[in-house]
Amino acid sequence: MTTAALRTTRFSVLDRSRTRQGRDPGEALRDSVRFAQRAEALGYHRFWVSEHHSVPGVAGSAPTVLAAAVAAATSRIRVGTGGVMLPNHRTLVVAEQFGVLESLFPGRIDMGLGRSVGFTDGIRRALGTEKEAMGDFGEQLAELAAYFTDGPRAHPQVHARPAEGLRVPAFVLANEAGAELAAGAGAALVIGGPHGEERTLAAVARYRAAFRPSAWWDRPYVVVAGNVAVAGTTGAARRLLVPEAWSLAHSRTHGVFPPLAPAGEIESLAMTGRERSLYEEGLRGHIHGTEDEVAAALEGLIERSGADEVLVTTSSYDREGLLDSYARLARLAGLPGRATAGPVSGSEGLRGGLDQVAHGA
Repeated sequence: MTTAALRTTRFSVLDRSRTRQGRDPGEALRDSVRFAQRAEALGYHRFWVSEHHSVPGVAGSAPTVLAAAVAAATSRIRVGTGGVMLPNHRTLVVAEQFGVLESLFPGRIDMGLGRSVGFTDGIRRALGTEKEAMGDFGEQLAELAAYFTDGPRAHPQVHARPAEGLRVPAFVLANEAGAELAAGAGAALVIGGPHGEERTLAAVARYRAAFRPSAWWDRPYVVVAGNVAVAGTTGAARRLLVPEAWSLAHSRTHGVFPPLAPAGEIESLAMTGRERSLYEEGLRGHIHGTEDEVAAALEGLIERSGADEVLVTTSSYDREGLLDSYARLARLAGLPGRATAGPVSGSEGLRGGLDQVAHGA
């Protein structure tokens, strides 16, 4: 079922290069590049990669480096970061990195930005930052914008080359408390959609009301982000969400975010009461089901939020099932890709991506 709301909405992908149990991190990074090629073939609008530090379950620690590899392996899809965490970096360096990316791949680069810092004291110390650094995010956004426009800044004699004069669209990853920062910076807003929808909708309304046009965007632009899983049955779609839900529950009870494990192994675990509660909580609030069920849920979310775009963030241990989910979603959304006519074989998709990389495509 493809509805008007789905046909007029862009769909994009955020991949966090999740590691899988028994596999090395390098494989997760190579999977991300192949996944980007598949997303491009399916007709998705953007493919973003993330920034995490010292997390066993995530290989994506250098998003601009990985974005360069993704952009080099694709030809049409927009490529960006979801996101670069500004408190961890000097704004001059961030501007230079995106200036290089935009110069190498003109018209295809997005600058997704966040304000998170490392989630433990040790990681924050290693990064040279503290929790309080998040409070400077608004000032960092303004400073970063000035490097692209040659606007007023603390060091007017310093120029970000080759960024100055380039237009790289900026997106701010925010929760309900950070929407005003995106609005004040004149950036697009990326915010969680299905999970905590009431707060999300209120934040989107505040963002639109407070938005100030900028060199980045002349009008508000809203991207709702979240997990979407599509399969032949509701149960099969739910099982795709199981590995991520358990990783989150494990991280909140053991302090370590582990690699993804198979759904069957997780479902047979003897969990503590707290683990079980957090695990079940992690399975709630996501859009999942058959194509008709997901289409109806997405249409409702898009109409209630007025979203311009949906950013799908689903990860799973089952790579073939995950790729099939994205193919089904592309089909029900009416995306213009060449591979939306039927279910996608994960092995075929990955093998084709390897061939393209080997030939420098």
